[in-house]
Amino acid sequence: MQWIYLLAGFVPFVILDIWYMGIAALWTIKIIIITYIIIFGICPFIFHYSYSFQRKILFLNFVHWPPSLDFERPESIGLEGVRNFYLHTDENVKIGAWQMLPRSLLNDSTILNDEYFEATLANASKPVFLYMHGNSGNRGSSHRIELYKVFQDLDYHLIAFDYRSYGDSDPAELSELGVVTDSKYVVRWLMNKVNNSAPVFVWGHSLGTGVSCHALDLLAAENIHPAGLFLESPFNNIADELRCHPFAQIFRHLPWFDWIIVQPFYGNNLRFESDKHSANIKCPIMILHAEDDSVVPFNLGEKLYEDTLKSHGNDTEQVQMVRINASLELGHKYICRYKPLPSIIQNFVLQSVKNQVQ
Repeated sequence: MQWIYLLAGFVPFVILDIWYMGIAALWTIKIIIITYIIIFGICPFIFHYSYSFQRKILFLNFVHWPPSLDFERPESIGLEGVRNFYLHTDENVKIGAWQMLPRSLLNDSTILNDEYFEATLANASKPVFLYMHGNSGNRGSSHRIELYKVFQDLDYHLIAFDYRSYGDSDPAELSELGVVTDSKYVVRWLMNKVNNSAPVFVWGHSLGTGVSCHALDLLAAENIHPAGLFLESPFNNIADELRCHPFAQIFRHLPWFDWIIVQPFYGNNLRFESDKHSANIKCPIMILHAEDDSVVPFNLGEKLYEDTLKSHGNDTEQVQMVRINASLELGHKYICRYKPLPSIIQNFVLQSVKNQVQ
């Protein structure tokens, strides 16, 4: 009989526990439902109607990396033979930029003042590269520094700059046309400065590939053509990039995904349609893409290559692509560490210059 008393004394606690667990389960379900509605209902609708939110997600210019960088002292992050300077566009937007000298021009006896830097561009005999970076960070981000050193070691001149609202450039309103306008100005300035003394090449990375393609398309209409264009980790257009981006995958199951996410970008002229712009670019184009790129999937770079090649009459000298094996684990940002990269750049530069002369 004793076990009956024990059971009688235990049952209320069991019932209380079951009741408590039921309440907890109910609240858990409520929290899950509310969270789901916020993440997959409210947030997407806010995104759809907020141009400001769309721009922040696309440009990520609020990500300041490295933090507290002194742009006047690029040597503090391991660069040498560099000057910091500013340009003012036709829209009176101040653009922060760095000019980096070829390795052969670096020696202790050289007085590195503005006059010397200006003269090296005006009398350049070696290729000059203009770098257009992707979203987030600034011209001092570490993976960009690694690429700058590749150019220096190749003995090339380099200009790297920050679009409006990046780095120490003016906080002007961000838009596709805005960053493209900034880039057009810098390309014009550089080509005028070099004045045909050396070939000028443009290098775009990630979002910078969309910027560079759009800018060179517009400049081609003005009969302004650099010697060549490098597209590192490019996408074909922002619609496909949005559909394939890893952050978007949790929303892909939504039946209204395109209406919520993609259409607002196009409605606000945030399109970066490189597959269309590249058709009008007259200079040779080199695409570099790693198979293990998790930010811009490899197939988007491949699509861009196929579309661009087709629009250029399947001329494989005019449009080329290098596929970088996933086993190297270079991903989205570290093609600069690809060992054959220097020779790929050199060969493309030589071929482009040769074609330009012809």
